[in-house]
Amino acid sequence: MTTAPARSARVAALLAASAVLLSGCAGQNDPETTPTEAPPAASRPTDAPAASTTPTPDAPAPTCETLIPESLVEEFESHDWSYKQDALRIGSMTLREGLQCVWGDYSIASDNVQIFGWAPISSSEAHDARVELLGSGWQVVEGEDDYITENPEMAVATHDGYGMTYQFGDGWVMLADTKQGLVLIQRPAA
Repeated sequence: MTTAPARSARVAALLAASAVLLSGCAGQNDPETTPTEAPPAASRPTDAPAASTTPTPDAPAPTCETLIPESLVEEFESHDWSYKQDALRIGSMTLREGLQCVWGDYSIASDNVQIFGWAPISSSEAHDARVELLGSGWQVVEGEDDYITENPEMAVATHDGYGMTYQFGDGWVMLADTKQGLVLIQRPAA
């Protein structure tokens, strides 16, 4: 059995490591861009395949160990953390092709966990999910329509005020226990 001071030291070390990882993912000032002219139209059609939002048959299925950086998986494992994997849920909707990973130390009773999730999603499913979340008190992040975060009055929030957050993209949705945690997710190859 781990003593409280040892457990506190492990949690502090894990939080410090997470902060280092997150600070490395923080955005830097984007260089100024200047518009360029579009290239002339091709004289013959190309045979390039259209972009796909669903994983290709050759792409490996995402797992909790591939959804986040390998270094973070190693850090979690060094603190005896493991994960529980399930289908991604958004309100009453279950996206069975996706996954939700809850990382934590399951040898002790604790709510000290980190959550990451991803799933392919159709535009109609995304619309329905957004409507349900907003109807349940979740909020659109100001100025960023593709982010929906839990009500700040109910959230265990970070310094920026965001707790559990979904990010909706073109054919996909991601979930993390904090908005900043979304930057750690490595979306599966499409």
